[in-house]
Amino acid sequence: MMYLPANLKKYRMQKELTQEDVAEYLGITAQSVSKWERGESYPDITLLPALANVFETSVDLLLGMDTIRAEETRLNIHKKAIGYQRSGDLDMAEKTYREALLIYPNKPGMILGLASTLALKGETEEAIELMERGLPISQNERQKATMRAALCFLYLKAGREDTANKLASQLPHTRESREVIQPLIQQGLDQSEIEENIRSIILGDGEGIW
Repeated sequence: MMYLPANLKKYRMQKELTQEDVAEYLGITAQSVSKWERGESYPDITLLPALANVFETSVDLLLGMDTIRAEETRLNIHKKAIGYQRSGDLDMAEKTYREALLIYPNKPGMILGLASTLALKGETEEAIELMERGLPISQNERQKATMRAALCFLYLKAGREDTANKLASQLPHTRESREVIQPLIQQGLDQSEIEENIRSIILGDGEGIW
């Protein structure tokens, strides 16, 4: 019921109802409604149809099933694209992400997923552009750490060593850390070594970052 508290408040405000109004309709206290909206407790499941009726919506929408289904759909898109990446079918991985971006144009995971695919394909400039667009709006810290590490090597590949060094110096102490990446940038890698680092970072250990 992770989406229920926010949805109860959202739908109540849309109907211009107070917590007291909702409580009166259900025959409970306003304090109970307040606790539900703060996520401190949850309504009895038998009250959900009545709540949906008050707000003229459905139980599914109150519970956030639309959001949950959308998240599952996006996760399945990532799984499909990553499967293509790992099998070496980068054209299909690119197609999968480009089609997804028509539906989810502002989802950072989709933007960075396409960027990672283009990075693997060697399409460096567009990969950089997409990573620079997706990183500021991503909320996934692991995803951001991985993509920043890959971006260091993309900058290096594009001949932007100073930018690569600057970004590497800002990396956290994680698997893709500055202690690992900055010395690699400074030692002067050839193109094949740069590409191998990009591939290793993006494909990772199979745990996924999306």
